[in-house]
This record gives sequence, C-alpha cells and structure tokens, in this order.
Amino acid sequence: MSAEIICVGTELLLGDILNSNSQFLAQQLAGLGIPHYFQTVVGDNPDRIKQVVAIAVERSAQVLIFTGGLGPTPDDLTHETLAACFGVEMVERTDILEDLIQKYASRGRPMADSNRKQASIPAGAEILPNPLGTAPGIIWQPRPDLTILTFPGVPKEMYRMWQDTAVPYLKAQGWGQDIIYSRMLKFWGISESVLAEKVAPLLDLTNPTVAPYALNGEVKLRVSARAFNETAAQAAIAPVQQQIQAIAGFDYFGCDQETLASVVGELLLQRGETLAVAESCTGGSIGSLLTAISGSSRYFLGGVIAYDNSVKIGLLDVNSADLAREGAVSAIVAQQMALGVRAKLGASWGLSVTGIAGPGGGSESKPVGLVYIGLAGPNREVESFEYRLSAFQERDLIRHYSAESALDCLRRKMLRIA
Repeated sequence: MSAEIICVGTELLLGDILNSNSQFLAQQLAGLGIPHYFQTVVGDNPDRIKQVVAIAVERSAQVLIFTGGLGPTPDDLTHETLAACFGVEMVERTDILEDLIQKYASRGRPMADSNRKQASIPAGAEILPNPLGTAPGIIWQPRPDLTILTFPGVPKEMYRMWQDTAVPYLKAQGWGQDIIYSRMLKFWGISESVLAEKVAPLLDLTNPTVAPYALNGEVKLRVSARAFNETAAQAAIAPVQQQIQAIAGFDYFGCDQETLASVVGELLLQRGETLAVAESCTGGSIGSLLTAISGSSRYFLGGVIAYDNSVKIGLLDVNSADLAREGAVSAIVAQQMALGVRAKLGASWGLSVTGIAGPGGGSESKPVGLVYIGLAGPNREVESFEYRLSAFQERDLIRHYSAESALDCLRRKMLRIA
C-alpha cells in the first residue's frame, strides 16, 4: 500500500518555480503513515503524463497525488490526460460551472470562456473543492485498487484542499491508521562517513530506521518510527536516540529545530553568562546566526566586524607588532580579538574569527580556507583553533563553516567546564 506524488508543469522542469508542493505532500503522507517511494515531475505534455501514470500503476501504487495542470490555459491538461489514460469521457459539471461563475462575480470580474474548461472532469470522478481558487481537483477511483487525487499547483490552494478534504477522505478509506514520526539528530565536527561507521549496526534497523544526511558541514541522522500515534513512535525512537548520543559524544549538538546558535544560547542562559563576537572574514555571520534566535538579547551583547587591520588595532586592542609579524590570519591575532571584544563589551565570553575566505588572498603558507577561531573565557583564559577549509572551495561555504564552527567551539568549551 503506497502513494506516489506526480507534479505537472514545464515550469518546474525548467527551474522557474521551486517545487515546494512535493515537500509538503511528502511530509503530510509521513504524518498519515502512508508510505511513498517515488516522486515524479513531468512537463505539460499528454504523452509523457500518460507514461508517468502507466509507470506508477505498474509499480502498484494505490494512491496517485497530482499537483498542477488544472488551470484554464491550453497547456493545463491533467484532467483530460487522466481521462484518456483510463478511457473515459470528460463531463462538464453544472455545479462546478455555477461555482466558477459565482466566484468571478464576487470578484467583480467577468469569467473568460477559457475558464469553462475547468468545469469538466473525468466521468465518475468526485469534486475535490477549492475554496481559495477557481480550479477544483478530483477524487477518482478509475479502478477498485487505485485512487487519484488532483490539486492545483498554487501551494496555498493545494494546502487548504489537502487539509479540508483529502485528509478526511483518506482516513475514511482506512489510510492513515499509523503515523511515521521522525526525529532529526544533528552533529558538527564529524564527517558523515565517520559517523555512519560509528553507528553502523543501527543503520540496519527496520522500525525505527536510521538514515544519514550531510549538508554544508552539518551531519544529520534521521530516526523514523512507524506507530499508531506520536507517543508510541517517540517511545520507540528514544532508546535509539540515546544510543546514538552516547556514541557521538560532543559531536551531537541537538535535534529537530535546534541549531548551534540556539543550543549555545540555551547554554549561556543556563550559566547566566553573556557573549560578544569579533568577526573578520565572516563579516557578521555569527552575529546574524545568534540574533536569528528570539530572545537572544538576554545573552548576546553584540559584536565588532573588524575587517581592516586598523579596526583590529583601534577597537580590539590587537598588538600592532604581533599583527605585523604574524599577519591578520594567525592564532595570536584571533586570541587578541577574542580578548579585546570580551573586554570592550563586558561579556563573559569573547569569540572571534579571522581567516582567508577567498577566492583570492591566499598564499603557499596561508592558503584560502585557513581560518583561526579565538575564544576568551570568563577568567580571561584564551585559546585558538585552526581550521583548513580549502576543500569547501567556495567563499560563502568557507564563511558559513567558519561561523558555525566558532559557535561549536564555544558550545564544546561550555559543556566541558559545566
């Protein structure tokens, strides 16, 4: 018993529109415990739409969910093509036509002749009402073992139609008796391959399941369980999550909506401490991450973007002789930046970043991607951390990884001295 998502629209294939509908539907299906193994994007072409339907039916999908192709223009062909797939006629429904006329009248606009097309649906199909737009969808069983649901491509219309009509219908048909609930565990400072090796036996579990992901330095393990309700699923996930956290140690930093910035903020609140930052190559990225958290003013005092050396000397009291001898991208300058911003802003912690984000500015001794993070603590103790991030190659990725790694350094330090 499975569903497939089929999104119709040449604009999706060309990349003109982000396909957020498939993500929404995938999440909704998981919440109903309805498995789905395939998603397809197909252009506004009847022959190719027919091929997609034939393949889905051959895979024994029992629910096909379509988005797009329900409008009044000649390239909106979803309903006509579905009718042709199963050898039925298109039928104009007077109730749909009357609803269309009323909707246009309520907006003070005449209905174009082309809109009448939207009143025709495959014979035998039921209407899936669209309270927000003009294009209705359908609920149709062209054969006993197959249900087809269609939605317009406009996300807000599709979301409303899904919640109002599709979900109650699917539940009434016996779908959605179980749910699939997931927790996303997050890690920093460890590669996806190394983490996968450490938790290898858990990757073979069947319920719950464990699957790794990685993006821009952050590694994730999605732990998913099928159960009759969320409480039961959480109970199944809990021991697996505990095992993973024990294996990962400090590399694990949080789950679901938590970020390094939010976790650092909670630790600072728990300790009654504050933070100030001094940024060079990250240009304010750390401050941006921190202030994205509501209520961060309780622990984040502010920062200095010390991009030019004169600012490092004048505002952060970096020693000019050390700067001339070691260069701006050095351990000692990172340490002095952290000490300087901590003192200037009166914070418990000072955190700094200085590095070469590229693409220019590197040398043989100091290549692009060389970054130093400085950390000054409540007792004026100070340390620095060296990162070589040339593998990221892109300026934005180096800056992103540097900012997140700086927060991670502070997180690990607070955990170790807790």
